[in-house]
Amino acid sequence: MILSMTGFGKATKQLPNKKINVEIKSLNSKGLDLNMRMPSVYREMELSLRNDISQKLERGKVDFSLYIEVTGEETTAKVNTPVIKSYINQMKAILPEADATELMKMAVRMPDALKTERDEIDENEWSEIVLVVNEALENIQTFRKDEGKSLEKEFQLRIANIRLYMEQALLLDPERVKNIKERLQTAIEELKVTVDENRFEQELIYYLEKLDITEEKVRLTNHLDYFLQTLNGKEANGRKLGFITQEMGREINTMGSKSNHAEMQKLVVMMKDELEKIKEQVLNVL
Repeated sequence: MILSMTGFGKATKQLPNKKINVEIKSLNSKGLDLNMRMPSVYREMELSLRNDISQKLERGKVDFSLYIEVTGEETTAKVNTPVIKSYINQMKAILPEADATELMKMAVRMPDALKTERDEIDENEWSEIVLVVNEALENIQTFRKDEGKSLEKEFQLRIANIRLYMEQALLLDPERVKNIKERLQTAIEELKVTVDENRFEQELIYYLEKLDITEEKVRLTNHLDYFLQTLNGKEANGRKLGFITQEMGREINTMGSKSNHAEMQKLVVMMKDELEKIKEQVLNVL
């Protein structure tokens, strides 16, 4: 079973005074590109959290967001009383007749009127956060599995189409060989020269062997089968599927260069089109 690198997971939990929100988004990438956004108070825990996310998601461009919403009476910002009183006294010295309420409004807008106290990490609270993160990771993994199932169906369809077009191309092979023989025979007759029939047959066989696509058909069939086997593997196999598609492309290109037949070349183009669709989707496979 394959997994997609594209996914989204979200989880929330309400604590007595805070609400924990975790969102994880993932897109395709050659490696793991992890971008983390979280409150500064938890920065010292970022490394362990990053390692956990990396082990579970493996690859992809991942955006991790942790938001803490204060829902109770607790706040990290406090009124800096001495500073505000100092501002009011200074303004009273300048404008003795000024209204106290207006002075207060002005004072709270001045620099350092509010001070932010850095809280220490609460171990119980962090344990709750880890549980929410794990839930979000489970959700994104479920999303990736569902996307992987859709990709698997798409791959099976495209592989079946390539196999069908290849078989149709092989049905045209006897006609192609006959046309080649007739063209060569006509060309020699137009030269109006005497030809050794045995030597002509030998050269013809050698020429036809150069245009034979049996080996390409066998190798392409093996690659198609191996691709389907790899889809059912238990490991992350996006890179391996990419390598297999490259080999499939080589065999299809060789068949196209050897075909020398209009209808067969059309089928080769159709195979290439199906392969390109596979390559586009393989980039999303973990």
